[in-house]
Amino acid sequence: MDFSTVRWEEVGKASIETLQILAVSGLFTVILGLPLGVLLFMTARSGSTRSRVVYTILSLIVNILRSVPFIILIVALIPFTRTLVGTATGVLGVIPPLVISAAPYFARLVENTLREVDRGVIEAAQAMGASTGQIVRRVLLPEALPGLLAGITITIVTLVSYTAMAGMVGGGGLGTLAINYGYYRYQNEIMIIAVISMIILVQVLQMAGDYLVKRFTRK
Repeated sequence: MDFSTVRWEEVGKASIETLQILAVSGLFTVILGLPLGVLLFMTARSGSTRSRVVYTILSLIVNILRSVPFIILIVALIPFTRTLVGTATGVLGVIPPLVISAAPYFARLVENTLREVDRGVIEAAQAMGASTGQIVRRVLLPEALPGLLAGITITIVTLVSYTAMAGMVGGGGLGTLAINYGYYRYQNEIMIIAVISMIILVQVLQMAGDYLVKRFTRK
């Protein structure tokens, strides 16, 4: 293999695009997925019929979106993506399907994490007259913070693999670089560099996430 022919400026540009995609899609995934997960948890533990109906509907939507393979979802959402951001390719075009795919996944992680919070702590807050909003902000989220950070880490790592799949439809980043040069042009050097770059990125993200989980875990 001859790595002297590699266009490193293209590799650098693709790497920056991947980081941009991860940053924006990860942010919106947390912004949408966190309250959705909290809502799933609160409606699931409520005894009212209305709450159970809300939970059933939300749970069904989450399960449907989680069950659709990302490569199919991104193609199916092309008309919606074009309407929303004006394009279905590049950095901007891949973010909406990434968020739509990852937010339900993260929401389910949030719901499961909140279920691990000691019910005694919640009941104590209720006995002191705390409102639902106060319980969520001052009890549930602080108590579940290490688990939530672990969920965010898992979700962002998953987004890395999704960005690679998005390369099949011109999603930008290292995935598109690997497809355009490594697959269509048989430049295996580019494919190897893209794979190694993604492996390093995943390792860095996982190490950072593990550090934060350890940092905020109560001794």
